[in-house]
Amino acid sequence: MAVLATQPLLKIENLRTYFYARSKHSFIRAVDGVSLEVGHSETVGVVGESGSGKSIAAMSVMGLISNGPGVIGGSIRFTGRRVQRDLLEGLDKFVNVKERHGRVMVVNKDEAGWQKASERQMKNLRGKEIAMIFQNPRASLNPYITVGEQLTEAVQLHTLYKTRKEASDRALYWLEQVKIDSPRLRFNSYPADLSGGMCQRAMIAMALSSEPALLIADEPTTGLDATIQSKIVNLLEELKSETGISTLLISHDISVISRLADRVAVMYGGAVVEYGQSKLVLGEDASIKHPYTAALLASVPSEQQIRDKASLQTIEGDVLDTINVPAGCRFYARCNQITPEINEKCASHHPELREISPGHQVRCWRFSN
Repeated sequence: MAVLATQPLLKIENLRTYFYARSKHSFIRAVDGVSLEVGHSETVGVVGESGSGKSIAAMSVMGLISNGPGVIGGSIRFTGRRVQRDLLEGLDKFVNVKERHGRVMVVNKDEAGWQKASERQMKNLRGKEIAMIFQNPRASLNPYITVGEQLTEAVQLHTLYKTRKEASDRALYWLEQVKIDSPRLRFNSYPADLSGGMCQRAMIAMALSSEPALLIADEPTTGLDATIQSKIVNLLEELKSETGISTLLISHDISVISRLADRVAVMYGGAVVEYGQSKLVLGEDASIKHPYTAALLASVPSEQQIRDKASLQTIEGDVLDTINVPAGCRFYARCNQITPEINEKCASHHPELREISPGHQVRCWRFSN
């Protein structure tokens, strides 16, 4: 037990999740060499623009990527109290990858064999040890079954509460824990009768009802109005304090990540460009930031800018096309911090993720020495 406590609950190493774009006869490098860890009772935030690979990384952990070729490399090590497993172990037997100059050119995949082996790896993990909150809570609930029935079924499936009475009581308990309005009434309601915020609370209750070791929250406030967003963030903060659950939090909202995350991974173009403690990565007084992190923070309007109705600062250029990934830095075309001394390196060589201070890593030639 002491040994497990010293190991991260989730350790992702060199994860690559590629998809084949038939129209372009090329591979979309959605997640390209991502490595990060989630410790016990820790919240790790993953932030970046849409298309940066955040959600695909989360779906890869859950074993929910099946479209060919799907996940094709890396390691996802889960070390819980009851289960220790590499979620991708043995899957390479079902995939034959041909590369040229570090680029995947051809993937031949036994889809049926892959899917069967992946489901075997996720057995007793998905929904039990690892639970997930999805972006669209209403779409994640069955519209033809009451919220209470769905929660009760989840409790019976993943916990020791097996009788109908025990499971329904436990389901109601979790609805109360997520502070949903009139929990007994909502227990007997259908998803269509609930607001977006209520559906999200119901989904959080369902995720927590199995008492998982790891919670993956994928854009938990997306699609909700500002007031409801704030309430959901307050709820997640309270649940983190009360339960100590480990969380992988995916969001494009920097304020949500800043408030909830202990450590932060900033993703761009399928890769992690900065990784470290939240205060070092997103803190206003942090002296070292990746140019992309700095640009993201600068694009968040301050209270003064809102009062003055000032123009918002944007990141020039377009999000990287992960089909045509350049040989150099992926942020090169949009970066405003390139100096003559490093310009050639930035244009032609992809920088590694380097530790620039204890626990703080940056992928940038400006900090290569």
